[in-house]
Amino acid sequence: MTTRVVLASASPARRAVLRAAGIDPVVLVSGVDEDAVVAALPDDTGPGEVTTALAVAKADAVLASLDTELRANGVVIGCDSMLYRDGRLWGKPPTEAAVLEGWRAMAGTSGRLYTGHCVIRLRDGVVEARVADHEVTTVRFGRPSEADLRAYARSGEPTSVAGGFTLDGLGGWFVEGVDGDPSAVIGISLPLTRRLLERTGLLISELWQGNSPD
Repeated sequence: MTTRVVLASASPARRAVLRAAGIDPVVLVSGVDEDAVVAALPDDTGPGEVTTALAVAKADAVLASLDTELRANGVVIGCDSMLYRDGRLWGKPPTEAAVLEGWRAMAGTSGRLYTGHCVIRLRDGVVEARVADHEVTTVRFGRPSEADLRAYARSGEPTSVAGGFTLDGLGGWFVEGVDGDPSAVIGISLPLTRRLLERTGLLISELWQGNSPD
């Protein structure tokens, strides 16, 4: 029986990464209150544990909404990403002004992008395995001109992504380099996801069957 892959994320970038890697997932959005999840964590929770907790919360929320077919033989992948700089985690900047402020602070510097993942394996309606971990990638930022920076902020892209930048979109012009896994910066680390899937007993070659993009 085909194991169907469920992506617990509305991110088109994450879906695009999976599709390019041979897997077209069922997309279900968790609707998790991320601020509430973070607020419930101990004050000394590290950045990797924060993003992992968010990924687990998203995967669990989608798990509860799965239909009978997906519960019969499926795997849920939850993801979360946040940028760590200046001693704190940064999610999606809420406004253009926040984008400008963030970019002026990080231009010419480096930040650490934390990407948390959770994989839940289901068979015959029962959770067989739940595993989670995070990946850390260093991103080296360029120094965009003020005109480019304002145009980028107006584009709407940076307010929809962690840290206010992308690697695979308009923001790619302003990233000097990446030390680590580029797919993690886009939103889903293929190497980490593969390792988590293997811990649940699933191989990528198995998932290519029945999840192939059209």
